[in-house]
Amino acid sequence: MTATLRDYQKEGFRWMCRLDAWGAGSCLADDMGLGKTLQALTFLTYKADKGPSLVVMPKSVILNWASEAERFAPKLNIIVLNKVAKRQSVIHNAKEYDVLLCTYGLLTTEYSALTRKEWNVICLDEAHQIKNRQTIASQTAMELKAKSRIMMTGTPLQNNLAELWNLFQFLNPGLLGPWARFRDNFIIPPLDKRHLMLLKDLTTPFILRRTKKEVLTELPEKNVDKYLVELNDEERKVYEEMRRLAEVKFKRHKSKKEREEAKTLDINFFAELMKLREAACDMRLVHEKWAEPSSKTVTLMELLESITENPENNVLVFSQFTSYLEMIKPELKKREWDFLYLDGQTPMEKRQNMVDQFQKGQCRLFLSSLKAGGLGINLTAANYVILLDPWWNPAIENQAMDRTHRLGQKRVVTVIRLVSSQTIDEKILTLHEKKQDLSDSILDGTGESYKLSYEDILDMVAPF
Repeated sequence: MTATLRDYQKEGFRWMCRLDAWGAGSCLADDMGLGKTLQALTFLTYKADKGPSLVVMPKSVILNWASEAERFAPKLNIIVLNKVAKRQSVIHNAKEYDVLLCTYGLLTTEYSALTRKEWNVICLDEAHQIKNRQTIASQTAMELKAKSRIMMTGTPLQNNLAELWNLFQFLNPGLLGPWARFRDNFIIPPLDKRHLMLLKDLTTPFILRRTKKEVLTELPEKNVDKYLVELNDEERKVYEEMRRLAEVKFKRHKSKKEREEAKTLDINFFAELMKLREAACDMRLVHEKWAEPSSKTVTLMELLESITENPENNVLVFSQFTSYLEMIKPELKKREWDFLYLDGQTPMEKRQNMVDQFQKGQCRLFLSSLKAGGLGINLTAANYVILLDPWWNPAIENQAMDRTHRLGQKRVVTVIRLVSSQTIDEKILTLHEKKQDLSDSILDGTGESYKLSYEDILDMVAPF
């Protein structure tokens, strides 16, 4: 390794080695930005002479992995499997010091070759990608054979304890018992203190979780501000009508029997909620004939004008809706502002080029979808982050924020949430208060899992 590891990173490496010597897998769950990839590369280098290894990850982080390995682990022979033509041959012939990188999607398409191979180390990056035991990716991952297993995720638990069971079923099969027994003990009944402590005792030895606050005392502050946007009269009138109709529709399914019988109920509910979320951003997303930019868009332009007056400020703008970002582009062009744009359709090579441009200061404004820009990129050149719409899970938003608030950041980071007043935006932030730090509370044995209930859904369309 050519990198100089920080003390906490050295301890992370030693911890993985200790568990590996005991024949156990490890879950590195450090905060975003603490160098989980570097610690994993150190472990892969340490084990490299024992055979070929496989690292599975989302598409968005492959180039970052390859770049980090080239820079810090030159002894490893990195092969990006997604770019290889004769994949089955490469998998079959993989040998010592070879580390194959592949996406979760490729894991399923190359199922036969990957599951036949006996791997030295299997590493799952952003391991919450297999949190759902019923997905093909999860089921394929369980079939992989390896002498050593490690997982990396800043969000080992996003929504409920079923996710934790599935991750551990890959990491240390059988530790949490059969699914049916775990479900009956931890999922169905309300969790009591005894069960929480039992779960903590079982999982804590195999999860290493450090926060930036604990280990990076030199990291600048991150200030998160809520910026309320008042809808204009026309927007308010249309939004309220949409909300009222949704409320009436939802209440028709209020009885438990009706909810159980309506197999498409959840899909219908979330489709309605999605329309409200879009309306809170820009009415043009739900009404084609709407002509004027939204109050939120106008506010965004005013904020950007104020922020970019200072030539040293650089800004990331996130939205879940690529359709909304497309509406923002003409407003930026109208003002002759240069910007970069990233979404899920951006090729990996172009993605890295844009990151390099931004980091070098060649462009000061970076627009990105929450999903595409929330993982695998370092954008420490930014000192402002604007979130245009709240997402259901605060953990996903935190990942987006931490694209800039991470190792290498020298400036205070200001995060601005643009929240349309008295809309579903505010309701979701209230929900965040219930879900915030879900992973920490469970892993510390001090809380219980929280699911989005029918009452929560109904509250989203209740009047203020």
